[in-house]
Amino acid sequence: MTPLVTAAVLLAAVTHASWNAIAHRITDKLVGFTLISGGGLLIGLAAVPFLPFPAAGAWPYLLLSAAVHMAYYALLMKSFRLGDFGQAYPIARGSAPLVVTLLAAVFAHEVPDRWAAAGIALSCAGLTGVALWGLRGSRPDWAAIGAALATGLTIAVYTVVDGLGVRASGSSLGYIAWLMAVQGTVIPAYALWRWRRETYARLRPHAGLGLLGAALSAAAYALVLWAQTRAALAPIAALRESSVKLCSCSNIAPAQQAY
Repeated sequence: MTPLVTAAVLLAAVTHASWNAIAHRITDKLVGFTLISGGGLLIGLAAVPFLPFPAAGAWPYLLLSAAVHMAYYALLMKSFRLGDFGQAYPIARGSAPLVVTLLAAVFAHEVPDRWAAAGIALSCAGLTGVALWGLRGSRPDWAAIGAALATGLTIAVYTVVDGLGVRASGSSLGYIAWLMAVQGTVIPAYALWRWRRETYARLRPHAGLGLLGAALSAAAYALVLWAQTRAALAPIAALRESSVKLCSCSNIAPAQQAY
């Protein structure tokens, strides 16, 4: 991994942690997800006329990624209802790079050397340590931990799918714009169906924060996708998860990260 790619992924981690701090202020999680997804939809639609159209070979990956992201969001919202997911969430982020390593070896034929493998293991161990520290003195919430592991699986799947998709697309910016446009319709449509006439009143107080969070989230993931066209998937996934450590050091519940 070159210094430029490393810097891009670290910048993505900082940007990710920054928007997570913003999202932390939105207590209604469906409101937060609706604004972030809807903001991503608006950003994607505004950008696609000016960016290259993804190559045909990228579209199966893009559509699959959008579906996996929906599963990811559903698991997050279910986990919020379990109550203690904030402590278990580092397990999700910590388990994901390990699964990415396995999936990348199978589907991208990327086998890390011993130094890269050691770095991935160290990152995952650090995130597991964050989770164990959060659980100290309390009884483990196995339902929340199970949800965290399931969420980690979806993170790993969309990471590899998007890595393969963006490499086939010919344009990382075009890929992320269309991904946001495609997946950004589902949660706002669900919120509109659920809230109906109350939708505007629910979203308006947090619209500014939500749209800023959407912009930061899009920027963070665009940096990651660009990096995936320049380096192996597993080390990028492990380095990206440093955002969880940033959130933990800031005493921000990391359960609110998306992308």
